[in-house]
Amino acid sequence: MQRIVIVGGGAGGLELATRLGDRFGPRKGKPGRYSITLIDKNRTHIWKPKLHEIAAGSMDLGDHEVDYIAQAHWHHFTYRIGEMIGLDRERKEVIVAPYKDHLGTEITPQRSIPYDVLVMSIGSLSNDFATPGVEEYALRLESQDDAKNFHHQMLNAIIRAQAQSNPLSPDQLHVAIIGAGATGVELAAELHRTTREVVSYGLDRVDPNKDLKVSVIEAAPRILPALPARLSNATEALLQKMGVEVITNKKVARVFPKEVQFSDNTSLPAELIVWAAGVKAPDFLKDIGGLETNRINQLVVLPTLQTTRDPDIFAMGDCAACPWPEANEGQGGFVPPRAQAAHQQASHLFKQIQLRLENKPLKPYCYRDFGSLVSLGKYSTVGNMMGGLIGGNLMIEGVFAKLMYLSLYKMHELALHGWAKVSLDTLARMITRRTEPHVKLH
Repeated sequence: MQRIVIVGGGAGGLELATRLGDRFGPRKGKPGRYSITLIDKNRTHIWKPKLHEIAAGSMDLGDHEVDYIAQAHWHHFTYRIGEMIGLDRERKEVIVAPYKDHLGTEITPQRSIPYDVLVMSIGSLSNDFATPGVEEYALRLESQDDAKNFHHQMLNAIIRAQAQSNPLSPDQLHVAIIGAGATGVELAAELHRTTREVVSYGLDRVDPNKDLKVSVIEAAPRILPALPARLSNATEALLQKMGVEVITNKKVARVFPKEVQFSDNTSLPAELIVWAAGVKAPDFLKDIGGLETNRINQLVVLPTLQTTRDPDIFAMGDCAACPWPEANEGQGGFVPPRAQAAHQQASHLFKQIQLRLENKPLKPYCYRDFGSLVSLGKYSTVGNMMGGLIGGNLMIEGVFAKLMYLSLYKMHELALHGWAKVSLDTLARMITRRTEPHVKLH
């Protein structure tokens, strides 16, 4: 039986494993056409654009995470826990590190998992551009653990301020978010609301209008530089109306404990500092197995999504440098790191992997840009719809934009669970939302 191995259970990787398993995996004693294996270092999956909601406490992780073991069982693929640390292209094996629990106890040993076709779908990390102090003192939002850690630190900061008798220091209850792309802006909007709701639960010694402060810092002349200027300006005005401080044209030179220092020698005190700027693939991908990578560690791929030096290895999502000939000026000629791209590539590879295993010619992937959407929580959603969806470029805001933003997540859920489960789960969430607290305090 031919073996398909997918490394990375993010949006694209899990969707691809689910579709392949449903179509070709073993079931009811039948061997199946292919053996499909998904490798991920986590036990559960969460849609990455939801991390800012977990960090702010406005979303219950348990309502949206997908257990890999259960998903593999119900959709006829195999899940293996562990982190990829190497690749042997001659033996066609993925090397997976030992998996250890939080106490350091080894659960699984180092293993080698063979493949006939390999799909790399490892995602991306923020890029600190070697800025001093970021690694030591700044928080990130790259994983579920990062989001939960930030949420706990935020709650602890508020409780500490409530309990202390002396006046607050300048940095206390101040969150500085470095990077005003979608992640930074969405986190700022959610934090503004959730921190005020937390204080309203009897923490009467904290004045939300005076003591709570959120700042967004951007090195470019405006926030959301990937969006049209009109939407960027409208979003900045809305953030400022909320009380979020927007700082543009300021390059961060260094991060200290409880302080951000700028290149012009000015500084900003902050108890919690979040780095949400830049994108790169994980460092271990750099030239892994002799494959071609670019300066931000992405695997360089052909239009077919095959890596340039091995036709049996594909890459998709944020870890792939996929050519985009139709790219607008300023986008570098490559498919942007967006959830919609991973979703499209998963659908494309579902068909192309079959062709590869049958030694048939592959078709090139063509990215369809449907625009960008940024959620500002309950306040608004802004974005632009474009490309094949409307045949042009349309600025959207408000309720319609909110519905479009929600539809992206629903498309992901549908790919994983199907119509019946998604419909019932959505109805259940609508009912329980009326009786549960709006902000999670754990």
